[in-house]
Amino acid sequence: MSRIRNDYENSLWCRLVRWVNGETNPFAGKMEMEPLRETEVVGDSVFNPDRLDKEKVEQYVEDMGRNKEMKAFRILYNLASVSLCLLLIAVLLLAVSWMPVLGDPNGPNNNEVSRRYVEQGMEESGAVNMVTNMILSYRGFDTFGETCVLFIAATCVIVLLRKNEEEIENARETDWKYEPKPDAILQKITLILVPVIFLYGAYIILNGHLSPGGGFSGGAMMGAGLILYVTTFGFHKTQRFFNEKTYDAVKVGALSLYSITMIYYFYTGANEIQNRIPLGTPGDILSSGMILPINIFVGLEVACTMYAFFALFRRGGM
Repeated sequence: MSRIRNDYENSLWCRLVRWVNGETNPFAGKMEMEPLRETEVVGDSVFNPDRLDKEKVEQYVEDMGRNKEMKAFRILYNLASVSLCLLLIAVLLLAVSWMPVLGDPNGPNNNEVSRRYVEQGMEESGAVNMVTNMILSYRGFDTFGETCVLFIAATCVIVLLRKNEEEIENARETDWKYEPKPDAILQKITLILVPVIFLYGAYIILNGHLSPGGGFSGGAMMGAGLILYVTTFGFHKTQRFFNEKTYDAVKVGALSLYSITMIYYFYTGANEIQNRIPLGTPGDILSSGMILPINIFVGLEVACTMYAFFALFRRGGM
């Protein structure tokens, strides 16, 4: 028993634990290490012997006439890449050949679920647009998950790229060098186009339950309008009506209201409680129950996400 305890210090597991904890270096004393040589100044140029050694190694590696192993590796790599692509193409073609013919009445896609959408969708949801009815009503849980993905994606970008106020102030002079120059033609056109873009985006969102459109497409259009405005006039003018506080309030508020709406639907549906929200008259603007507000929530979420991505990648802040 004592022998096992004495050998534990030299065991593979104990050495691995010490190496993981950073207590020892497994390569110490087993590799030839040369100290870095000082840079020499030759005439008007700087001579770095370590860089010269690195260039010699790179030249040797790239010399296919002398480096047989690298040449063989590249040949095998190309063959493996082509083989993998051909295998993937064959698998995809085989999968497509097994798919049912488009429009086949006996296909698995033509079942009681799709018939329920078409035959009773308007009566149960009040939405004329069957696509919006399916996405925001029957498959509302999936759409809510997609909206949460947008929120999480924007949050992750903020965590990674957002600068604090001091960094933004220090970089303000450098950043403003890339701000758009006063261009009378571009600014006049933007002043005409941006209100039209916002108006048309709002129209697409508000009519998503009546015609093609909805929160995703309308929100993307409104986000494009914000990006066009900030590209033309710069962040200092955009922040007058859409700054970081406005962004936080709109984005968090939209997702919170969407969450409350879906919780109500989940609770009533799971407990077989009658839905008290009136569906209205199909075809009217105020109809389809909560599908219209959900479209608004999704549109605001998409618009804020698009603008946040542009602003954070552009300057690290709103």
